[in-house]
Amino acid sequence: MLWVRGGLGRRSVAVLGAACRGRGRGRAGTHAGSALLGSVSQHPDLRKSTIVEQLIMKVVLLPALTDNYMYLIIDEETKEAAIVDPVQPQKVLETVKKHGVKLTTVLTTHHHWDHAGGNEKLVKMEPGLKVFGGDDRVGALTQKVSHLSTLQVGTLHVKCLFTPCHTSGHICYLVRKPESSEPPAVFTGDTLFVAGCGKFFEGTADEMYKALLEVLGRLPPETRVYCGHEYTINNLKFARHVEPDNSAVQEKLAWAKEKYSIGEPTIPSTLAEEFTYNPFMRVREKSIQRHTGETDPVTAMRALRKEKDHFKVPKD
Repeated sequence: MLWVRGGLGRRSVAVLGAACRGRGRGRAGTHAGSALLGSVSQHPDLRKSTIVEQLIMKVVLLPALTDNYMYLIIDEETKEAAIVDPVQPQKVLETVKKHGVKLTTVLTTHHHWDHAGGNEKLVKMEPGLKVFGGDDRVGALTQKVSHLSTLQVGTLHVKCLFTPCHTSGHICYLVRKPESSEPPAVFTGDTLFVAGCGKFFEGTADEMYKALLEVLGRLPPETRVYCGHEYTINNLKFARHVEPDNSAVQEKLAWAKEKYSIGEPTIPSTLAEEFTYNPFMRVREKSIQRHTGETDPVTAMRALRKEKDHFKVPKD
């Protein structure tokens, strides 16, 4: 059972996609991290922190900057915690204190300032932290990791997944508890977004195909996806453009607009859901290949990304 608790109270969610199915930015990550969302914009103070609770761990979603997310991962058994991409260190430490946990670990997805820019300040404010990342450009790095490197946060097992493309040293972090029947969580930075993917700043379509379909896509379908930015609405508008007859896209977009209007996050999704509405996860589907005019999934990935980079987001 998964519990989601935010500013409007607490609700039980057995399957994250159920609400989406029942009720019915597209820009990939940039160096700035606070790029305009086209028709979607929201003052940062209106974005609510949210807690996703499972029996084995608690994930606190912390909005940062204009559209970033930081994630405090708490091992419920030991009360040890890790923080993903702590770009606003003061907010992180206030949350750590509020929850009465011991912060030991920094998990950095990539070196861009809106993800790693708070590392140096955080380790000065909280000496002794272990800072993990897959790139020497990550600030305050204490341990460089590679594909399938592992570490512990209390009793939680963290596996590092190398997903180069957005940056050449990008790492996603898969968090689970051994022998637990609860779904794992994956923190995907700017590789996989809800209904989208990151720009290919330092990589190729082939690398993004491998990252999305062969690394992340082979994780358990129920894996919960925690991405680096609130880009969901604009991503889904592009997905609607690509697959106008896809009901999963239409339903998720209506749900996301409702969530966004009350300041609640559209995160997490699940990998199973992503395969129904994320065009970059669907490049093997005939509908995507017809749209791009390409029958090879990697070539379709390249065509989609190029089209997305120049896509003008509609207002509706």
